[in-house]
Amino acid sequence: MAYVIEGSTGPWEVVIGLEVHAQIISKSKLFSGAATAFGAGPNTQVSFVDAAFPGMLPVINRECVAQAVRTGLGLRAHINLVSRFDRKNYFYPDLPPGYQISQYAHPIVGAGVIEIELADGSTRSIGVTRLHMEQDAGKSLHDQHPAKSYIDLNRAGVALMEIVSEPDLRSPEEAGAYVRKLRSILRYLGTCDGNMEEGSLRADVNVSVRKHGEPYRTRCEVKNVNSIRFVMQAVEAEATRQVAVWESGGTVDQETRLFDSGRGETRPMRSKEDAHDYRYFPDPDLFPLVLDEGWVEDLRRALPELPDEKRARFIREYGLSAYDAGVLVAEQATAAYFEAVARGRDAKQAANWVTGDLFATLNRTGRTIEDSPVAAAALGRMLDLVADGTINGRIAKDVFDAMVESGEAPDAIVEQRGLRQVTDTGAIDAAVAKVVAANPDKVAEYRGGKDKLFGFFVGQVMREMKGKGNPGLVNEAVKRALT
Repeated sequence: MAYVIEGSTGPWEVVIGLEVHAQIISKSKLFSGAATAFGAGPNTQVSFVDAAFPGMLPVINRECVAQAVRTGLGLRAHINLVSRFDRKNYFYPDLPPGYQISQYAHPIVGAGVIEIELADGSTRSIGVTRLHMEQDAGKSLHDQHPAKSYIDLNRAGVALMEIVSEPDLRSPEEAGAYVRKLRSILRYLGTCDGNMEEGSLRADVNVSVRKHGEPYRTRCEVKNVNSIRFVMQAVEAEATRQVAVWESGGTVDQETRLFDSGRGETRPMRSKEDAHDYRYFPDPDLFPLVLDEGWVEDLRRALPELPDEKRARFIREYGLSAYDAGVLVAEQATAAYFEAVARGRDAKQAANWVTGDLFATLNRTGRTIEDSPVAAAALGRMLDLVADGTINGRIAKDVFDAMVESGEAPDAIVEQRGLRQVTDTGAIDAAVAKVVAANPDKVAEYRGGKDKLFGFFVGQVMREMKGKGNPGLVNEAVKRALT
């Protein structure tokens, strides 16, 4: 069912486009050799170019260009072999030149597409309009002094990719899925770390509303949203606000707004400028950027397997559901961990352990899969012990918990704690006889037709055997005893 905002005049469709700013992974800035490491002391990573000293000229960073091209290829987008840098003139209090070097009329990457997966299992193709490179601004600090603002220029000149979508998104869920998928692609490619808390990935959210079949109405841009959850909340808050404005007889003004996550609402920041307000013109200090087609093809051939291809392969090779495959490929490290566990084993069982017990452990301990307390090889070995009958599925839970706590190998835990599965039919028959003798009333009920009690007897026998009984043999012994 399509997402709509219900107003007093009926349903309203929400139209969303996203402009995602992704910080390029590179050791130095877009036009200078200054470092880009996060967390350095204020103004310790600023070159004469970044500070706009007289006579300083920008020099393009080749690796930043390669990273932008890799990203374009990963988005199945057209790579423009000739692009151009422009000066975007605007009052930037924390960008010393007073203009930003960006790309406008001639971006490095053209139209592409991102496939998103939704909670109901459906997929949608979202168009990418363009990707262009630009330099980031510095940071103004207003809480360091009661009467002054401080400036940190460490970010000034850091290379950004601005990835602009078509207005193809129609719900908060789709907007969240788009950012999540884009972040996954960037991390697979190694072109952006996707860390939204550190500001290396942030979104400007363009929202408008309309009645079904209408042309687009006026949009507003919600700036610098720094989490997927806030992107979704900002869409809903801004769309609801606009519906209320239109239905009260007012007019939505094109403007830039900020999202207040504490209040769950947007508030005005400034009127929205059009392109001519920025007075773009070609940067006179930079030649047009001309790429060699062979170099682009070399980059294409070196791309890693990306989430969509990996997901399709997991479904094909491992027989996983589309949902399980999607969860496992969302992060490259998770996909690699799963494959190490599943190789030569029951892939569905491996997926269940990774997405179930392992994910729960990582969430509980605040760890990532890269520093998992249980290595993939160890989890795989534990599954081998289940497969060869050394332990059963119930005991495997205890073994896994012990592996998390101690870091010991599963074989050692099984031997030290005496957790081997009991397959001795004599011992199983004795346990069954004891349970049957202790519950004559329930035996009579079962034999009188209350079949559901069978599970009760199996559970009691497993309890008597401290969970070590072979489930198949226990079931057979209970059936014989109750017949």
